[in-house]
Amino acid sequence: TIKKVLDEGGAVILMSHLGRPKEGPEEKFSLKHLVPYLSKKLGVDVQFADDCIGQQAKEKAGALKPGQVLLLENLRFYKEETKGDEAFAKKLASLADVYMNDAFGTAHRAHASTAIIAQFFPNDKIFGYIMGNELASINKVLTEGKKPITAILGGAKVSGKIEIVNNLLNKVDHILIGGGMMFTFIKALGGKVGNSLVEDDLIETARKAMAKADELGVIMHIPTDAVIADKFDNNASRKFCKSHEIPDGWMGLDIGPETGQAFKDVIENSSTILWNGPMGVFEMDNFASGTCEVAHAIANATAKGAFSLIGGGDSVAAINKYELADKVSYVSTGGGAMLEYIEGKTLPGVAAVEE
Repeated sequence: TIKKVLDEGGAVILMSHLGRPKEGPEEKFSLKHLVPYLSKKLGVDVQFADDCIGQQAKEKAGALKPGQVLLLENLRFYKEETKGDEAFAKKLASLADVYMNDAFGTAHRAHASTAIIAQFFPNDKIFGYIMGNELASINKVLTEGKKPITAILGGAKVSGKIEIVNNLLNKVDHILIGGGMMFTFIKALGGKVGNSLVEDDLIETARKAMAKADELGVIMHIPTDAVIADKFDNNASRKFCKSHEIPDGWMGLDIGPETGQAFKDVIENSSTILWNGPMGVFEMDNFASGTCEVAHAIANATAKGAFSLIGGGDSVAAINKYELADKVSYVSTGGGAMLEYIEGKTLPGVAAVEE
């Protein structure tokens, strides 16, 4: 996106944040550390303003010539940024002629630089390539997906995924449930889950989601077996067992081989695939095989022509761990933003540019 603007004869002012500074400027969160990297990547000497608003930023922005780049200091050094302060947004807006948002990862936040600033560019606001590709990829799954459409949902908690499950029920043919969240569903079906992670307050919610899936003809695949351990440790004693017969004192930390094979069969026969959340504690090698199997199945399906979208920090980490990022269709950069978009929520950073 930046190179395109430079190639077309524009000058670029970069705004961004790093970390969550507590009280004003902190050396470790300064964006000046990015100047050498950006200069090398872009092939130009990137200039730096040690404040994102104020006199120096104004003067450096005003003096920019075509093909030049100015990086502003960390926006979050001002609490007005995260508060979505209009006066702060107006000061940032005064530095440029056109506003471009290419930060999908923060599109779900109503911050000054992502949502408020756009109003000062009524006819000159656009998305960059990443933002455009992210939205197009998600829409390809949600609205244009070729059937059969499969969503693979994992991760520790049902609470973080239940709205996604409910929104996807109207759009997909299969939902594969894995990760720690599977035990809330298994318990809802009357299974014994031992010491596995369960959100008891969401058992009824899980039950309703399964009933709604039945009603809509969506097949919800709940694991039939699991890899269990006697403690949360890579070196724990482990064994396979039926997922609804986990003994007390044992906990499920991965889907079992029978489930892995069943999931693989569904994935490899799908035309559109969305993956969010690992199948087990894949950071521990002894509980990574379910996630590894799903990742490879998605790559195989993609090689046969399926469209695959990977999103959420852990799924992206898994795809990278197994070196499959170039074997899937799209890897999303925005975990939280992607989840909220799939939940059907309006993203402030997107709405601000589209309005």
